[in-house]
Amino acid sequence: MRMTQDELDQLMADSAQNAIETTLDEFKLELDGSVESIALVDDVILAWIDKYKDQALENDAVFTISNIYGAYLGEIFKQLVGGNWRYDESDKDAPYVVMEYSGKSYAFAGICYQRMVNDSQISVQNYFQQAVSNSVQ
Repeated sequence: MRMTQDELDQLMADSAQNAIETTLDEFKLELDGSVESIALVDDVILAWIDKYKDQALENDAVFTISNIYGAYLGEIFKQLVGGNWRYDESDKDAPYVVMEYSGKSYAFAGICYQRMVNDSQISVQNYFQQAVSNSVQ
């Protein structure tokens, strides 16, 4: 799947907006695009499991949830410090999108996936803060 940088940027902005709208619809919580709102993402990811149980852990749901919240985090990162989205197809069976800045890549969707599927103690907020810290040194 080839897409231009503009198409990728639009997809990620739309996905971030989807996270905002879906969170409001499903949980009556407002993600306002602020750094402070990222703490809510940690809660919302687990709220999907609480609300939908095993359905939330089905492949399509995990993919969607991880990607929309990853886009949300990445868009805040981009506004805060800069960066560009990159579509990585190095593994043709599992392409993914990362945020790149200053020679580093940040897998925001990946950390959302880890919190949801592998370890509920993993903090999306801590990952984001570390990414920002790495980028402003």
